[in-house]
Amino acid sequence: MEEMPLYICHKRVWALKIKDVVFTGDTAHLTFEGNSAPLTVSIADRPKPEPGWYYVVYENNYHSFSPAKAFEEGYTLASNSGTNTIGWAIKQMQNGARVRRAGWNGKGMWLAYSPGAQSLPAELFWAGPNREYAEKIGGVADVLPCITMKTATGEILMGWLASQSDLLATDWEIAS
Repeated sequence: MEEMPLYICHKRVWALKIKDVVFTGDTAHLTFEGNSAPLTVSIADRPKPEPGWYYVVYENNYHSFSPAKAFEEGYTLASNSGTNTIGWAIKQMQNGARVRRAGWNGKGMWLAYSPGAQSLPAELFWAGPNREYAEKIGGVADVLPCITMKTATGEILMGWLASQSDLLATDWEIAS
């Protein structure tokens, strides 16, 4: 799977766009756009792929096919070095991925999206002033979404703020 491009949606998948298909019984001989090697796969109990579709491999090694329109509307290429902007990074985080900048010096740093919560009960607030406020206004309070960072020293920083360099960078990538 490492030689296949990684895509992100609500799941991580590897995929190749099919250039041509030749069928022999229950097998399909696939050639792909780009420099990927041809592949022969079983198509028993699967949709019959067409040129332009995608051959998709899921994290659990399940293999499938997807029509181009459905795949391209639902998945984003996870790594396209030099073209991934902060907007791309935010979309990846909102889809559940962790992101980082290739240019960051700290090892193991990444960002994640924290979606917040509506009507969070006061007893779940770990900061005393927040808990007291929630109790004062009826026992619950709304928590707004934010971006958190895992720092190079292993802490989670609540409410990360982007620098000018981060906002303008094009080296955003998926963090493992």
